[in-house]
Amino acid sequence: MVSEDGVVTIGSALVAAPGLDDPNFRRTVVLVIDHRGSGTLGVVLNRPSEVPVHEVLPSWGPHTAGPQALYVGGPMEQRAALCLAALPAGSDARAMEGVIGLGGPLALLNLDSDPDLLAPRVRGLRVFAGYAGWDAGQLSGEIDRGDWVVVPALPDDVLVPEGVDLWSRVLRRQGMPLALLASYPVDPSQN
Repeated sequence: MVSEDGVVTIGSALVAAPGLDDPNFRRTVVLVIDHRGSGTLGVVLNRPSEVPVHEVLPSWGPHTAGPQALYVGGPMEQRAALCLAALPAGSDARAMEGVIGLGGPLALLNLDSDPDLLAPRVRGLRVFAGYAGWDAGQLSGEIDRGDWVVVPALPDDVLVPEGVDLWSRVLRRQGMPLALLASYPVDPSQN
């Protein structure tokens, strides 16, 4: 399943198709944070863990969006932490030290920076353990096979509150026919 244009760019979202059974990606929304000829990197946005951020990164914990849990960003390098933030409208990531813009109001924050200085300059932030990665051509093959839907990401996708089904929410806002997938049951045999 592919979006109308099927183009993957930094800041776009990969939404797992209902038939994608890989337990790492079933019903996930992945924000693309790097995309080039050598491959693609992304962060799963909707897999909170049971680990509070303050247990791993004490100075960042109080600044994270609720539920203030460390999110599982993907199956690769789960000991590595990444911090995604939504910037206020009109902010220029290039003018902010410790911030790497991802296009529009989305950015990566340098976790070696002082969170007391950075947090007030963002609308919200979330910390992720690990990431998802695809080698050159791998993601396009998965998209062609129908594993992913490529859609625009919104800043609030990074900050979705606990209890919100981000997968359904992102699909629902795409309009027809993609919006129909938002009601696809978790277990079709129970339908």
